[in-house]
Amino acid sequence: MDASTGRTATISRKTNETAIEVTVDLDGGGKYDIATGVGFFDHMLEQLSRHSLIDMTVRTKGDLHIDDHHTVEDTGIAIGQAIARALGERRGINRYASLDLAMDETLTRAAVDVSGRPFLVWNVPFSAPKIGTFDTELVREFFQALAQNAGITLHVTTLYGANNHHVAETCFKAVARVLRVALEADPRQRDAVPSTKGTLG
Repeated sequence: MDASTGRTATISRKTNETAIEVTVDLDGGGKYDIATGVGFFDHMLEQLSRHSLIDMTVRTKGDLHIDDHHTVEDTGIAIGQAIARALGERRGINRYASLDLAMDETLTRAAVDVSGRPFLVWNVPFSAPKIGTFDTELVREFFQALAQNAGITLHVTTLYGANNHHVAETCFKAVARVLRVALEADPRQRDAVPSTKGTLG
């Protein structure tokens, strides 16, 4: 079930493993209301919302008695679907963006093409399997689900970093910042699809 108006969208997704409702406003101010039951993941999604300026409400109930995997992956699916729905025909957007984002000793690079062609290139090493109780491998699982369902090509590379919390956080912040630029309106082509094909579907 989904609903949308303008550059906002709500996605409801229910399976035997998770029940999720996500609302996004691509033209927001970075306001967030996040509750997934996974504290570290909530913190990362707050960074994603705040630094992308996408207003985001997320409510996830998952099978946390098993582990965090379904909760994280399915939330990525729902957020990606909401972004895709809110984008519509992708008219007038900048489409591309890239940057290097520093946090203390860590530097992460992100690049995005809001192309309608989902793809993830992930070069992010973690030196430990967990950050607290959170599995570090789930950071990639989230971005894989996000890219596939938002219809974006996303490249993320951590060039260096020692603290795994910083590595994860720079990934979320860097992706947020490139989404902010890529999804914003290009004042020189407000009604045009930024592709020689004439479509980004």
